[in-house]
Amino acid sequence: MKTRPGRADANRRRIMDVALAELLRDADASMDQIARAAGVVRRTVYGHFPSRDALIGALVDDAAENVAAAQADALRAAADPAEALARSMLAAWEIADGYRLLISLAQRSVTVEGIHRRLEPVRRECAAMLQRGLDEGLFTSPLPAVALAYVREQVLFGLMQAVNDGVLAPAEAGRSAAVTALTAAGVHATDATALVARLAP
Repeated sequence: MKTRPGRADANRRRIMDVALAELLRDADASMDQIARAAGVVRRTVYGHFPSRDALIGALVDDAAENVAAAQADALRAAADPAEALARSMLAAWEIADGYRLLISLAQRSVTVEGIHRRLEPVRRECAAMLQRGLDEGLFTSPLPAVALAYVREQVLFGLMQAVNDGVLAPAEAGRSAAVTALTAAGVHATDATALVARLAP
């Protein structure tokens, strides 16, 4: 008997949710461990994900989609480019923080280029917002907007690793990411700090 599409999708989602929890608990969790934790046989997991790398890749896709959705919501909530940049960083961090150990793991199993490719829609949307800020004179930078979007992305990855390595508290990282992105775009540090404090007290 074939599994109905709705049930198959539900099984896939459950496996992904359990896999994320297991991999965050134990970065070396095997497909067998994940299957047991999900309450399914190993064959079921492999039916959805042909390899452990494929499963991790699907989780990274999920993370990228969630970051994109959070950023889109944040950008719609603010017309001012500086506020939009701050809101988008705070929103992106809130999602990324839940995946940061996974991203670190993914960099060993999914190519870094693959992660960047998954984030391309996020980067394009961010670049458009940064360009608007540059055009309006709210941002000043020797870098073009597209390059600034890469800088913003790397700030997130860098701070995720800093938290993973224990040199930055998770509670501070989101605000730090937003202030750093604003100052990289040419906003004065005092103004950037005040804006972020207002948005994320």
